[in-house]
Amino acid sequence: MSYVGRLAPSPTGAQHIGNARTYLVAWLECRQAGGRLLLRIEDLDTPRTKPGAVEKALEDLRWLGLDWDSVNPNQSWITQSNRQSRYVEVLEQFKLRELVYPCTCTRSDIESVASAPHESLLDGAIYPGTCSSYTSADAKRLDSENQLYAWRFRMPDGEHRFVDRISGLQTLWAKQMLGDFVVARSYGVIAYQLAVVIDDHDFKINHVVRGNDLIYSTYRQLAIYRALGWEVPEWMHVPLVVGHDGKRLAKRHGDSRICYYRERGISSRQMIGYLARTLGLSENGEPCNTNDLVDAVGSDNIWIQRILRSPVVFDEEHLLGSV
Repeated sequence: MSYVGRLAPSPTGAQHIGNARTYLVAWLECRQAGGRLLLRIEDLDTPRTKPGAVEKALEDLRWLGLDWDSVNPNQSWITQSNRQSRYVEVLEQFKLRELVYPCTCTRSDIESVASAPHESLLDGAIYPGTCSSYTSADAKRLDSENQLYAWRFRMPDGEHRFVDRISGLQTLWAKQMLGDFVVARSYGVIAYQLAVVIDDHDFKINHVVRGNDLIYSTYRQLAIYRALGWEVPEWMHVPLVVGHDGKRLAKRHGDSRICYYRERGISSRQMIGYLARTLGLSENGEPCNTNDLVDAVGSDNIWIQRILRSPVVFDEEHLLGSV
């Protein structure tokens, strides 16, 4: 089976160093395999979408030297906001099969009852199942009462497992540790967990590379794949770039936007060299372009085992020192 991967920027803000590092791994593996790399704009979270963010993301990718392949002769990339009808089609299947149920609980409702043993140390408060006795038919009553609700997917019981291409076998009793999860809102907004599974299936994406902050999302998406009887992709979760406090990059850690460093005079070769160093693919971070890196890692996948298994602290001095 030929390799099909994807880059999936979200236009909720500027792309940062951590995004670039993960995109580089996704691009590198796909190009090394001679596969196809698709671009998907994940713009479902419309209230948080920033004007001009899509254009800036494309500019960042091009500047880094991370190209992608057209979906077809008439389509350069996938835009999630254009695929709502497809997502709804699958959601309707779930309703008919009672794989989802309407839930009126707010986030504060869930947090108010979340305490040990109901609170997951892994991924936030577990949904306590307050509305799990509802069926799809109850949605009509809720609509008539003008109640807002979400559609929750019934997470199957049992141990869930998958093999991560960096960290190996991953297992979790997902029903107990993560709980039922939201796949759509009553007012038509489809959630990330459902949309990405449908997209990856429809566009035959069989290799997914992303940050390991999404590793618990993988268990949720795995449940959706199995419910639909679809072939599961291979997953690789890249350890994050973090601040000096060990937490994922945020404004409190200073400016880590790709465009910020480009404007300060960092070249794309210097950025790629720095990113390669943080991945463990270059000892000294010498400037290089993406094609140089393909040649450097060779023709097999041994380089994947060289990727650092722990989070990497963003060090601006090392990056600026390459200027």
